[in-house]
Amino acid sequence: MYHKNKLTKVLSLTLALAFSATALNAQAKTFKVAVGDGAGGTQHELGKKFSAELKERTGNKHKAKLFLNGQLGSEQDTVNDAAIGTLDFSILAINNVTPFSPSVGILTLPYMIQSLDDAVALTQGEVGKELVENTIRDAGVRIIGWAYSGFRVLTNSKRPITTLEDLQGVVVRVPKNEIMIDTYKAWGINPTPMAWSETFTALQQRVVDGQDNPYITNYAMKFDEVQKYITNIRYLFSIEPLIVSEAVFQDQKPAVQKAILEAGEAATQHSAAWLKDQEANIKKELASRGMEISDPANGEKEWIEKAKTAVWPKYIDSIGGKDKLNKVLMSLGREGV
Repeated sequence: MYHKNKLTKVLSLTLALAFSATALNAQAKTFKVAVGDGAGGTQHELGKKFSAELKERTGNKHKAKLFLNGQLGSEQDTVNDAAIGTLDFSILAINNVTPFSPSVGILTLPYMIQSLDDAVALTQGEVGKELVENTIRDAGVRIIGWAYSGFRVLTNSKRPITTLEDLQGVVVRVPKNEIMIDTYKAWGINPTPMAWSETFTALQQRVVDGQDNPYITNYAMKFDEVQKYITNIRYLFSIEPLIVSEAVFQDQKPAVQKAILEAGEAATQHSAAWLKDQEANIKKELASRGMEISDPANGEKEWIEKAKTAVWPKYIDSIGGKDKLNKVLMSLGREGV
């Protein structure tokens, strides 16, 4: 009788373990992560770190597969796809989130962010938490991580540019983002809105003369092959969030949700350190490849005055009002408007 009961218990335990293993395997998932940029850039680095952290924190049960160079659609398309739950994750420029959640535009006001420290303070502080909630509400996606790419410097194939007068007659590609479009209009030109996936070909074929992106992105996308000149404008510090479909996120068990959030946080910390480590070397590498680098004249004073005067008042309401703007400015140790 003893041996029979013992055998029954062993069989029951074996069946239970087999069932548990099957259940875990059934729950295991490889998430798809859309990445707008190519290999070697900030988005790719954030994605790699997130993937490694997610795998470790879920005991290898859950993985994240990166699809680079816009394979899964334009950056704005991926927001739509994530919103309806047909895409799991996307890493994209913050300006491509703004059309879906206008308050995020606070991060793209020209000359709002003036350093990596500013970018970290805003995204990881109270402002960032509020923007996360707003994107869930407005767009059906949740920001779980942030990549820091540096200032969007201006590149072109026509001539060195140090003044706004030099800029006239240069056809510049910009994202389909109203704040960025209006910034260039304030500088006296009508930029050409264009999807990111079309940009390299347009530069190659001289449909447009120039574009702006951080050093790391210019390097990752090999823009030195189609661009000659760089101007170190500092109107926009490029921040690239990692978003997850809120529907997909809510469909996960609490332990997996926790792992996703922690992996996103770890990837964010890694991105800030990686930018500090890589940007100077990449700048030197682009110069060694023949790109000519210039600084704006007079400390960029004319660029700053025209952009802030024309653009900030137009978008105060959409980002949450004057009080919100002043709260953000004061959080950065600057005077309100």
